[in-house]
Amino acid sequence: MKIAILGLAQTGKKTLFTLLTDRPVPASRKPGEAIEGIAPIHDSRVDALHDLYQPAKTTYAENQFVLCPDISANSNTSRQWMDPARRCDLLCVLIRAFDSPEIFHPSGSVDPERDRAMIEAELLLADMQLVETRLQRITKEKKSGQSSAQALEEDILQRFNMALEEEKFLSTVTLDPQEEQVIKSLDLVTRTPLLFAYNVSEDDLGKDFGPGVFNVSCEIESEIAAIDDEEERQEFMEAMGITQPSLDRINAALYDALGLMSFYTSGEDECRAWTIRKGSSAPVAGGKIHSDIERGFIRVEVMKYDDLMAAGSEQGVKQAGKMQLNGKDYAIEDGDICHFLFNV
Repeated sequence: MKIAILGLAQTGKKTLFTLLTDRPVPASRKPGEAIEGIAPIHDSRVDALHDLYQPAKTTYAENQFVLCPDISANSNTSRQWMDPARRCDLLCVLIRAFDSPEIFHPSGSVDPERDRAMIEAELLLADMQLVETRLQRITKEKKSGQSSAQALEEDILQRFNMALEEEKFLSTVTLDPQEEQVIKSLDLVTRTPLLFAYNVSEDDLGKDFGPGVFNVSCEIESEIAAIDDEEERQEFMEAMGITQPSLDRINAALYDALGLMSFYTSGEDECRAWTIRKGSSAPVAGGKIHSDIERGFIRVEVMKYDDLMAAGSEQGVKQAGKMQLNGKDYAIEDGDICHFLFNV
């Protein structure tokens, strides 16, 4: 799963990318080049399992980020972001909502709603151009005859075109599974899940910018990240009125927006969070660990996280009668701690 970091110039995208992935953007980065990095999703449940088992290794779930080129209102340069963004599973659009005399704004002033509207228009225009190009190609191809698959694609694209002309994102158009497969390869950006993050100043950390919007202060997060001492870092956050780093919250929100969740394996060797889609069956979840588990799945032993924390040990869970044995039809739930039994 890949998450695109998108936005206008001078919004703090490079800072956010570095804070999330701990990978500095190289000075040698070429114009229009996309940069990739991995960000661990700090999870209090993993921390609790670590404290309980004291394993040799602790592994968090991860997000993969792609820092895309700047979106620009200049049509000659604004499409450089498009290809890397289309290859991603979710778009994280960073909007500048902070004032700084040292950092210029391409439009001359800070106006988050204006910038958001412009970016939404750019996304719509990018898909409109792609849909129109594909429809023109289909028109030429069908002169020599049209298959049922081509007719279905044309019908879908016509519906898409109507939505785009009404300035509606293609995510608002409902398709059945067969239709989804027909247009999957087009990688339409307004059909991709999207989350807006507003880069704010310290005074606006608690400001509400509307539903589906995340607030983050890259400046404050940089200050937090620069404090090596855990106790000192916690004191700084308390003084700022911050209970949890915004980076952890935004990372978890992006993970959730992708329709993903975590289950866990635990023991003296390793405590680990594993990533699966919500609603995945037990064999599919086991397959994330090793393909042999999915192929030879017999059953899965499941402890609920809260039951383990209440009991204090696996033995305590068993004595309380809370250890579950589930078959292949069991859908793994967020937070399940699993031990898979299999035979190949």
